[in-house]
Amino acid sequence: MARFDTLGLDGVSRSFGRHAALKDLHLDIRGGEFIALLGPSGCGKSTALNCLAGLLPLTAGAIRLDGERIDHVAPERRGFGMVFQNYALFPHLTVAGNVAFGLKMARTPKAEIARRTAEALELVQLTAHARKRPGQLSGGQQQRVAIARAIVLEPRLVLMDEPLSNLDAALRLEMRTEIRRLHQSLGLTTVYVTHDQEEALSLADRLVVLRDGLVQQTGPPEEVYGRPANRYVASFMGYRTMLDVTVTAVDGDRVALRVAGADLTGVNRGDLATGAPGIAALRPEDLGVAADTVPGRFDADIEVVEYHGREHAVQARLCDGQRVHFRTGHRLAAGERVELAAPPDRLLVFAPDGAAGTAAPPVDPRLREAATP
Repeated sequence: MARFDTLGLDGVSRSFGRHAALKDLHLDIRGGEFIALLGPSGCGKSTALNCLAGLLPLTAGAIRLDGERIDHVAPERRGFGMVFQNYALFPHLTVAGNVAFGLKMARTPKAEIARRTAEALELVQLTAHARKRPGQLSGGQQQRVAIARAIVLEPRLVLMDEPLSNLDAALRLEMRTEIRRLHQSLGLTTVYVTHDQEEALSLADRLVVLRDGLVQQTGPPEEVYGRPANRYVASFMGYRTMLDVTVTAVDGDRVALRVAGADLTGVNRGDLATGAPGIAALRPEDLGVAADTVPGRFDADIEVVEYHGREHAVQARLCDGQRVHFRTGHRLAAGERVELAAPPDRLLVFAPDGAAGTAAPPVDPRLREAATP
């Protein structure tokens, strides 16, 4: 595989008329790294990928490969491989023919085409299907063909645009493992677009979370998951409960707050001041039925209980009308009242919209559902 040290995106922007789809993206990608561009539809992640591929010209900024500017280089001369959402296979060609197509276009010698095609099919475990046509394969197998077609070219960079979104849940898990295996075994440098936070967390070395064309946070999965930079990132990363609270005291990274008549403690993740409003964020797994010895308890009335196998997913309402979401192994029923508690180190408190720092508007409930692990 071809290697490079650094691929740099320096202030990359792309507008469509008056609409800025991507704004001032700065990102350095190290050779061998797996980067996931994460966010909902319309956030700019696919635009960034297409700018990298050369399928869209830049409105501003530059793309540099080991210091050499390449944003004016034609797509076919960049040496990048692309895996599309819809596979984009040729139905009239065999599996081997699809994989070999790019090599033939590059006028590669026949013996080398045969060798590299066989190696690529073996890597994606499709050797036995080489003479079949795409219509004879499952969705997961077709996606493996698309991946083989990209890696057979020995690209400097592999670009993947939501490659698993058309697969069912079981196949997505299988292909996720396969993509990670290939990345690790080949040392592929990969930029991967997805709206699925669990997918991004499991695959990437670093996440880039986008919103309305702007980067909200860049960092390792553990950092973005555990220390989201703002309310928007928190909501997208599975912090399903978002409560309006009043800050009663601030002590460095610790915040005392009051919500629904209860006094709680959380982690300061914004520019917060005593007496000011805040937004408290919690994951469902970090809020639970309280033991008698747990401080900071508060009451909630159960509204909806969903059975999820080993545990139940519960929606409850606080006395001030705000809703919370938690998971529990207890058998609960709608109409019951329970005492809940949250660990202080898991309760994150952000500045509300319009306050200092990067804020985010209320998140559509459907997005919260999609982002909840």
